[in-house]
Amino acid sequence: MIIQKIITEKLQQSLSPEYIQVINESHQHNVPDGSESHFKLVIVSKDFEGLRLIQRQRRVYQILEEEMSSSVHALTMQTFSADEWQANQTVVASPQCMGGNKNHQ
Repeated sequence: MIIQKIITEKLQQSLSPEYIQVINESHQHNVPDGSESHFKLVIVSKDFEGLRLIQRQRRVYQILEEEMSSSVHALTMQTFSADEWQANQTVVASPQCMGGNKNHQ
């Protein structure tokens, strides 16, 4: 859980989120046991106020540039402003990996 912890700490330091959930979904994909390569992120931050979705995602990718260029293969994310989260706390399921799924082997 080293990568998951690094992701969480970097986002907490940079965005001071009101809510953050970093989920390692690697076990759902065709990767070795114990992998940390596929993640789902749900984050609520005041820093996202007034930003379009693409701007929020770019901000997250900038913060996680090192991890995205090395160990993380896939990152699905839901980014919310505080008002958006207050209005609708729906977390969408991540898509299946196109590279194969352990459950279908």
